[in-house]
Amino acid sequence: MTREEVANICKAMSDVNRLRIIEMLTPGEKCGCELLEELHVTQPTLSHHMKVLSDCGLVSSRKDGKWQHYSISCERFAEYKEYLDSISCNKEQNKKVSCCCNK
Repeated sequence: MTREEVANICKAMSDVNRLRIIEMLTPGEKCGCELLEELHVTQPTLSHHMKVLSDCGLVSSRKDGKWQHYSISCERFAEYKEYLDSISCNKEQNKKVSCCCNK
């Protein structure tokens, strides 16, 4: 996963409603109508949020009649989690050290 892809996912996840959508999709696929009911947003607003989540690859959709059904893209989400897991904080490394610019 590239840094640009990670940045796009972080941007997508920086909205409270999109975080709620991801949480709502965690148990499994949901119809757009269910998301609308729980979020209390308009259909165009939901469409915008779903487009952002789809464009970064976190959410996939399928059409069934007049409704879209959404689910988390498990492969993409796993890649994102793997990237985040690769970042760690080593307290020993974070100790103050002398820097060349302080000389």
